[in-house]
Amino acid sequence: MELEIKRERITDSVAKQRAPGEDLGGRRPTFTDSQIRNALRLIEDGEPATQVARDLGMSRATLYRRIRELPVPSV
Repeated sequence: MELEIKRERITDSVAKQRAPGEDLGGRRPTFTDSQIRNALRLIEDGEPATQVARDLGMSRATLYRRIRELPVPSV
């Protein structure tokens, strides 16, 4: 019975948060390779990497790691 009450409370809470479009938490959005390439282009054009990473909503270290992991385009 307690489990059912708890389940109802959680379901109601999630429904109330979803209704106005509030963030429910969870994993951060992933970025496409295209977005990472655009960020790399900005850095190469002289934009500070810290600012580019902040604009994307990630840390500078994560941005550099994602740049390293980009697949090499085949020519």
